[in-house]
Amino acid sequence: MAIKAIHLRPGQAVNYKDGTWVCVSNEKIAKGKGQSYQSISLKHIQTGQLVTDRFRTTHQFEQVIVEKKALLYLYSDGSSHILMDGKTYEQLSVPAELIGDKSAYLAENVEIMIAFVEGQPVQAELPNVVELKVADTPPQVKGATATSQLKDAICEGGARIRVPPFVENGTVVKIDTRTGEYLGRA
Repeated sequence: MAIKAIHLRPGQAVNYKDGTWVCVSNEKIAKGKGQSYQSISLKHIQTGQLVTDRFRTTHQFEQVIVEKKALLYLYSDGSSHILMDGKTYEQLSVPAELIGDKSAYLAENVEIMIAFVEGQPVQAELPNVVELKVADTPPQVKGATATSQLKDAICEGGARIRVPPFVENGTVVKIDTRTGEYLGRA
């Protein structure tokens, strides 16, 4: 199945230069004179090589089928994260760089959507909201009545967030994984 360069979205896989590549970013560049083009960044699924090339907006790519699976997070062992299929109980090790710095929002049994191309995990998507326990935060200051006053807190996965003064150690809070903001108590 062919897809035009202008319609290629991040996370989609295509055949390019005798290999399977995943789109990282796609930006349309429109010049005042001349034709517009697409500046597309692609990542090779086996080697991890990242290239950015220019393509005409009508350039055709051969699209590769991407299979998505919801997996449960179990634990991390330094260089990788161990996930489990909730139906078959099969465990899978995915590289830590697939989740990146969002790994601070991982807690046991958080469901992560993993995209596979030819059996290789190529993209991880965390849920928009996770519930984490506050591990360390300073005590509430008595007499502080400012309504918009926030304090720093460190959650169980290492996530650093700003919380209202009434949140104490051990409180379970909801966090938006896209922005890292406190949403409320769980």
